[in-house]
Amino acid sequence: MSEAKLGERLDAAPAAAVAWRELRGRDAWAVGGAIRDAVLGRDVVDLDLAVSEDARGAARAIAAAAGGYAFELSAEHSTWRAVAPDDAWHVDVAKLRGGGIEDDLRARDFTVNAVGLEVGASAAEPVDPTGGLADLERGVLRAASERSFADDPLRILRAARLAAELGFSVEAATAELARAGAGRAAEPAGERQLQELRLLLATPDPIGGLAVMDDVGATAAVLPEVQALRGVEQNPNHHLDVHGHTIEVLRRLLELEADLERVAGDRAGELRELLGEPLADSFTRGTALRLGALLHDVGKPETRDEAGGYVTFIGHDHAGARIVEGFCERMAASRALTAYLRGVTLHHLRLGFLSGERPLRPRQVHEYLRATEPVSADVTLLTVADRLSARGEGPIASPEMVRAHLELAREILGAALDRRRDGPPRSPIRGDDLAGALGIEPGPALGRLLEEVEAGVYAGEVRDREDAIALAREALEQTQ
Repeated sequence: MSEAKLGERLDAAPAAAVAWRELRGRDAWAVGGAIRDAVLGRDVVDLDLAVSEDARGAARAIAAAAGGYAFELSAEHSTWRAVAPDDAWHVDVAKLRGGGIEDDLRARDFTVNAVGLEVGASAAEPVDPTGGLADLERGVLRAASERSFADDPLRILRAARLAAELGFSVEAATAELARAGAGRAAEPAGERQLQELRLLLATPDPIGGLAVMDDVGATAAVLPEVQALRGVEQNPNHHLDVHGHTIEVLRRLLELEADLERVAGDRAGELRELLGEPLADSFTRGTALRLGALLHDVGKPETRDEAGGYVTFIGHDHAGARIVEGFCERMAASRALTAYLRGVTLHHLRLGFLSGERPLRPRQVHEYLRATEPVSADVTLLTVADRLSARGEGPIASPEMVRAHLELAREILGAALDRRRDGPPRSPIRGDDLAGALGIEPGPALGRLLEEVEAGVYAGEVRDREDAIALAREALEQTQ
């Protein structure tokens, strides 16, 4: 791309008009991902700027001009962020490192991110001390210096993420540098690791990114729970070991995401909207489910048993939920993300236990939805990917069982989406009213009776207050 074209694409970025106006004539440079994406013809929304002056002042000036806000992003790296009032874009402003722009660029992670263009000088020639423009043309990811990974071990994860995001190959010498430092890949703060994993999983090729992590030895350091799945053999229902099966589940999930009609029918649009919802820690539900697919079987190594030549993993759902909690604690994940990942891990077997009982009674559907809420639709989709990935010779892998599971999943997804839209069944009687009618005190027993009434409403057995009292009385008598 010509310098003029590069400048035009940068000028068109939503953040550029404000930044150019406020910083024109100062020693300020557009650097990093914005330059890279402009060269590649990708949309540029956010900007990274390097300035010789105070980064805080520059960020505050941009934020004030846009009517937005600014905050410190990293005290260690003197970086501030200016954000648009509607959060549509942001500008990260960092103080120039070294003696000027060339020193700053040489200290960056990869050559493709080490190209700079003077702010507001659209026709200027880019500064490219490490050959990043040539690497962009070749589709190669190359470390900007031999100290790249030593300066920040998180860049090892970033190499995998960028390779998956851009479809680039990792240059051989860079891969060797990453292998040499792979043991340090887990040293950065957990939240930083989590965000790189999030970005990797959100790429068009997360499996390719995970393969790069494997190749450079970073999986063992960052995802020891996943590394432990290697070589764990399974029963005849599976044709792969647990690690291979896990990657296949993720692959199948990606296929389902691209063709949700296959599993959700005419409710595919609602399911797609659900997966696109923000969840926590910058994850959407869909990206969190991809992480859940990667972690759903982490309880298998410690629960593997073999009796009469048949391998079992009894309790791996509960063991996995505990291990996932440990993973989330290490990654400093929020409670919301932790609960989500724990939920899909804990419940990923539940639908499979029901697939042989079709047609399900309404109470069974209600029990499934209540037990798996609020991840009912998400975990149901995961079970489909899980079942499609078991292509062994055992009975669970038979075409009939797979077909039955997919048919049941479609029914459950519809019910889960209905519940999400309409909420749980509404009891026609309040708890205190029910307690008075039955002559019991409020407490756990009353809570169980209210749950029974709710199930009765869902099943069509309870239509009014009298039905609710009669059903609750019958349930109470059966416990006495």
